[in-house]
Amino acid sequence: MEVYSHLRTPIILFVVVFAALTSLALGCKVGFYQATCPKAETIVQSVVKSAIRTNPTYAPGILRLFFHDCFVNGCDASVLLDGSTSEQTASTNSHLRGFEVITAAKDRVETECPGVVSCADILALAARDSVVETGLPRWEVPTGRRDGLVSRAEDALKLPGSRDSAEVQIEKFAAKGLNIEELVTLVGGHTIGTSACARFVHRLYNYSNTNAPDPHIDQAFLPHLQTLCPEHGDITIRVDLDTGSVNNFDTSYYENLRKGRGVLESDTKLWTHHITQNLVQQFISVGRPNQLTFSKKFARAMVKLSQVEVKTGNEGEIRRVCNRIN
Repeated sequence: MEVYSHLRTPIILFVVVFAALTSLALGCKVGFYQATCPKAETIVQSVVKSAIRTNPTYAPGILRLFFHDCFVNGCDASVLLDGSTSEQTASTNSHLRGFEVITAAKDRVETECPGVVSCADILALAARDSVVETGLPRWEVPTGRRDGLVSRAEDALKLPGSRDSAEVQIEKFAAKGLNIEELVTLVGGHTIGTSACARFVHRLYNYSNTNAPDPHIDQAFLPHLQTLCPEHGDITIRVDLDTGSVNNFDTSYYENLRKGRGVLESDTKLWTHHITQNLVQQFISVGRPNQLTFSKKFARAMVKLSQVEVKTGNEGEIRRVCNRIN
């Protein structure tokens, strides 16, 4: 796995900066379990690292799982709950993965200190550890969240969609207290992972009922996508979101947007919209990508995302198992 050696020196600075940010998390703080379950974070990190080294697709899977949790009624692990009408049954959540890694981490933490660490915190820590395992420096995650008691499929309509315009994406992020720069930064998580052809095949053959492909797709890149996703072919086939760098958390995703090689329509819209394009541009530099700027801003945005509508104190509960309430 590629290691960004030029980022090692600033790691100490990152820790200081993001520790200071934790004062913003109501009821959450770095080291929340220091007295009650001091090995919790180490256990989660160990489970996540082992899983990703066995199967690299767990990294984007866990990151997406965390994102889909926080965007629906806050970061409360409601996406982990089973049920015939739970969030997991929503079409937007049909390809979520990584549940078994969170379950494994929870089981090990419960053995160490039963009834202490929430599934919401385990998911937040696992999302950070997944990103670190793919190339970014470590940052501190505030903990102290409680687990939610409700999970409804209809609430998943709040999630950003793969066909959303830049304006719609901006509105959905703003509803969660996240600004436009944080939107562009967090969507950079698409630098790892894949998407099913079903999410973008409409762009390749009959975009907006024109009987032609989306004109914003690079003409040299179009045959590549059409080969992977033939018209009327298997729409479950998965395609790299960041061509050429799917397992490394870097800024090549933004460079691909500039070149017209964004896979999802929603991603491409970030380049074609004048406001978001300026923010995408900040992560693109001539020669070596501006990885340090991206790393710092992504970590900062993840800390803020992890604070969305959290439940603390006497709210919610600490689940004994993550897929059902106590």
